Amino acid sequence: MNVVERFLNYVKFDTQSDELTNLTPSTPGQMIFAQALEKELQKMGLKDITLDDNGYLMATLPSNTDHKVPTVGFISHLDTSPDMSGRHVNPRIVENYDGKDIVLNKENNIVLSPSEFPELLDYVGQSLIVTDGNTLLGADDKAGIAEIITAVEYLMAHPEIKHGDIRIGFNPDEEIGLGAHKFDVKQFAADWAYTMDGGAIGELEYENFNAASAKVTFKGRNVHPGYAKHKMINSIRIANQFCIMLPRWETPEHTEDYEGFYHLVGFEGSVEESKLTYIIRDHNMDRFERRKKELEHLVRKINHEFPDCASIEIKDQYYNMREKIEPVMHIIDIAKQAMENAEVTPKVQPIRGGTDGAQLSFKGLPCPNIFAGGLNFHGRYEFVPIPSMEKATNVVVEICKLVEKA
Repeated sequence: MNVVERFLNYVKFDTQSDELTNLTPSTPGQMIFAQALEKELQKMGLKDITLDDNGYLMATLPSNTDHKVPTVGFISHLDTSPDMSGRHVNPRIVENYDGKDIVLNKENNIVLSPSEFPELLDYVGQSLIVTDGNTLLGADDKAGIAEIITAVEYLMAHPEIKHGDIRIGFNPDEEIGLGAHKFDVKQFAADWAYTMDGGAIGELEYENFNAASAKVTFKGRNVHPGYAKHKMINSIRIANQFCIMLPRWETPEHTEDYEGFYHLVGFEGSVEESKLTYIIRDHNMDRFERRKKELEHLVRKINHEFPDCASIEIKDQYYNMREKIEPVMHIIDIAKQAMENAEVTPKVQPIRGGTDGAQLSFKGLPCPNIFAGGLNFHGRYEFVPIPSMEKATNVVVEICKLVEKA
């Protein structure tokens, strides 16, 4: 089975994660998918296959060389984003893309257009897999799973390619930030690994945001508006006042590259009580800490004007993996060389987000991130160029070759 056939089969599984269930995996579809993959790996003849009650699937392709070789791992996640439905995904292949608008859904006038997504023009002449406009596609990260398994199958079919032990792992709930929480690094037993969870072809990432969440609560006092003078405290208005106290340009829609931000992701309220939910992001740890302190400072300012009105709860989520990767930069050099061997130009860049690899790196498993090929994740305009998936598969094979020769 080639990588495209695998991918088209995998996207049939509804594996949206859900941060509200407090379960692992957070949704039953992820376990159903993991069980299907387990059977596939068993049929292929892989060893040490384990699937635990939390939906973490691991397996080994044993070494076929007579000398000691580091064990390298490849990891992808089972779930798709809660941001849009992943049920009844109906993918379509656009052959030899001509650079024009792609009508995803004629009835609802949903169009994937290079005028809105200019990156499409990078793939003129290539075949693309797109949605029907009603769901996301699921290339994040079922493309990564398909690429890893296809690469392993290729190595099994070509025993003349020497390699050490290769570990593969598929985990739930990456999209809700919990993918690495119950990942057993000791059981995985790799010297290092790569998440196949990046975007466009060539991406290689070993820097990511430091991340925290902040919940700010405002207590008000509701009084009949006809008699409210000097009595009412409208928590909605105070929450809005807090919002505009933050730097206007330090938001996701105004930042790029290494620029951090405050991102308001939730606002609920009434006169009596309002709550704001923010995520805080910055690549630089000092700036990251200053951002958290700024929110606390603004809460104090609000309370100076409205005593005991505001409170804040800040929780760190993950940290920049760069500090864990820099001592073992040879694993980046290997990935870059593997891309070049596969005729892919490496694009080393920071992740403007998080990755399971960041958390795994801090758990003792250095784990940079490699492209899986998809673009426009988490929505109806998601697509993946077929040649990008094929190249990603080749990169996995080339890494295994290089590790054996190192």
